[in-house]
Amino acid sequence: MTSRVRLARNLRTRSFPGWAEKGDRAISLETIKPVVEKLPEMKDAFSTDLQSLTTIQKGVLVERHLISREHAARSEGSAAVMNRKQSLSIMINEEDHMRMQAISAGLDLRGAFALIDSVDTALEDDLDFAFDNHLGYLTACPTNLGTGMRASAMLHLPALVLSDQINQVIQAVNKIGLAVRGLYGEGTEALGNLFQVSNQNTLGEKELDIVARLEKVIEQIIEHERNARESLVQERRSMLLDQIGRAFAVLRYAWVITSKEALNLLSMLRLGIDLECFPEEARSTVDLLLMQIQPNHLQIEAKSKLSAEKRDILRAEIMRRQLKTLCEPDISKLDGKEGEQPSTESADNDE
Repeated sequence: MTSRVRLARNLRTRSFPGWAEKGDRAISLETIKPVVEKLPEMKDAFSTDLQSLTTIQKGVLVERHLISREHAARSEGSAAVMNRKQSLSIMINEEDHMRMQAISAGLDLRGAFALIDSVDTALEDDLDFAFDNHLGYLTACPTNLGTGMRASAMLHLPALVLSDQINQVIQAVNKIGLAVRGLYGEGTEALGNLFQVSNQNTLGEKELDIVARLEKVIEQIIEHERNARESLVQERRSMLLDQIGRAFAVLRYAWVITSKEALNLLSMLRLGIDLECFPEEARSTVDLLLMQIQPNHLQIEAKSKLSAEKRDILRAEIMRRQLKTLCEPDISKLDGKEGEQPSTESADNDE
């Protein structure tokens, strides 16, 4: 779905944010922010100190993957700068003095790296980064030493989950030095069958080599997902259609729905689009809903703080409205494929 490349950088003469005194953090912010704002890529950028944002506003930035949860928990002495396309964002005084990232649609790790590399080069002309000839860029966490780079892709893998193959894939990926995480990174759940795959090693390997290796593995995971989809269509067709059909029915007619359930059902709807059960035009609506139904986005929509119950009601209302014109699944594109046919037995005979 998306590709991201993130770089961690620190100023040579200032204490890292986690060790810095309040005044030192302020100096780092005053040093970095003007330099970031004058980048050509940041023309008409959104730039703000985090202490000027409400908890909900910071939550929206987290849900859009523009800042981290850790950064949102900070306030005085921290800032965020991002371009209007939201393809480039820079966190100031997170764990490191700068965490800068570029995001591209689809599998485009090289494009994301090219953007963030050009920004990094421009910033290095005006900022003195902490760098060691042997260790590379110095970072707050030793796991980021060297390139300071984390490259990742967000993958939608519903068939691997439905066919109980996802754990095997995750274990195989972990064995070759890559990490698989949930929707919001380390320590989070893979809601909506969305998984982040990223490099773990940052020391002793060139940036483009890391990108190339990660790209190769991601292409292999995508192939496994395609194979799993073909197997489901041929061998477990009724189960697959039931998942897609139930998702359509609940999302179209539910009046109360939790965030977790909504994400998982939207995942099935998106799978239905991939399998041509729904028109391709529905994809943009589904992808937009994946963002709109997040808790903080709902509260921005309502222009007020909402209880969990009221969020569940508003979430269902938005999805009913957005999916109102979506026709029921068309399974004709799957009919020509050999394999299991839908059962004509009644539900009473299933047991």
